[in-house]
Amino acid sequence: MSLYNLRPAARAPETAESSETSEAVRLAEPAAVVSPTVAPEHGIASLAVSVVVPTRQRPQLLERCLDALAAQTLAPDRYEIIVCDDGPDDDTRLLVHRFANTHRPRGLTVRYLAIHATQGPAAARNAGWHHAHAPIIAFTDDDTIPDARWLEAGLAAIDDDTAAAAGAIVVPIPDPPTDYEADASGLERAEFATANAFVRRAALHTVGGFDERFTSAWREDSDLQFSLMRAGGRIVRAPDAIVAHPVRPARWGISLKQQKKSRFEALLYYKHRRLYKHRIARKPPLNYYATAIAALVAVIGAAYGATVIAAASALVWFALTSHFFARRIRGRSRDWRHIAEMAVTSVLIPFLSIYWRIHGAIRYRTWFL
Repeated sequence: MSLYNLRPAARAPETAESSETSEAVRLAEPAAVVSPTVAPEHGIASLAVSVVVPTRQRPQLLERCLDALAAQTLAPDRYEIIVCDDGPDDDTRLLVHRFANTHRPRGLTVRYLAIHATQGPAAARNAGWHHAHAPIIAFTDDDTIPDARWLEAGLAAIDDDTAAAAGAIVVPIPDPPTDYEADASGLERAEFATANAFVRRAALHTVGGFDERFTSAWREDSDLQFSLMRAGGRIVRAPDAIVAHPVRPARWGISLKQQKKSRFEALLYYKHRRLYKHRIARKPPLNYYATAIAALVAVIGAAYGATVIAAASALVWFALTSHFFARRIRGRSRDWRHIAEMAVTSVLIPFLSIYWRIHGAIRYRTWFL
């Protein structure tokens, strides 16, 4: 199917999924106030691709990414870089200005968008592609390192009948990794991730871009993927378009904070129920629910003097929690601090995950476990 025959999501029948998609089209209009401060220097007609990089107060990582983007084999006058600063700070602004001034003589255009009403990476990306001049938008993150042939390879993968292309992501991790590092390496297996994606601007207009209700960096890329698929868009792989995504250092207990992202699972499920079940998760985390129920029964049993029930339930809780801990630590770092972190977080994660999943189900009014 030709890209230009994509079915607008807002015209779909009014089901639970399509009504949410229609709302996403409205919400995807840039809510943030943006201020372009570095204007294009060369002809817009020569641009093949606009690179959109959302960032938030990480100038050192951003500089590394920009250096890699400046070293692309694609001719400098064939692409532009748009940095979307979601939470503007002087260090980032000055960095982008210096970078733009350095590379302007080569014909490379760099633009800085200050997102004054912080909305998250989805809104920042929307601001970026709405201000882009090229027909194809390349999305990456400020903590990636694009390969020198990234843009050339990505453009080569997109033909006239292609709405988007998903590039390859390499996540270097130590051996053995921590649980957090191993989890982050899952990006290498992602079907479609905005750390490395090429999307036609016309396709973004058709589906309304990113749904800005995804205010954290979680599932907003899957939402865009599913919206493109439901609109009839063809998504291909671009294995030669490579970005490296080093794992950033994380604070102790980071997995507890990450459970908050579970609320966006409910939003994605509500919008794309069939695709969610087919491509994300066919069933809820039953082990989490069993663990929480066993703990609850143990507490209630102890409170009412049912010692046998309380003891049996506590034993079940301990067995399930121990199994969860053993699964997380298998093949992982044996540093004592990491082991202690896994022990503590394995106790708490099932409860936090369930809480945020229910929170999302209530907020987005869907039956989601």
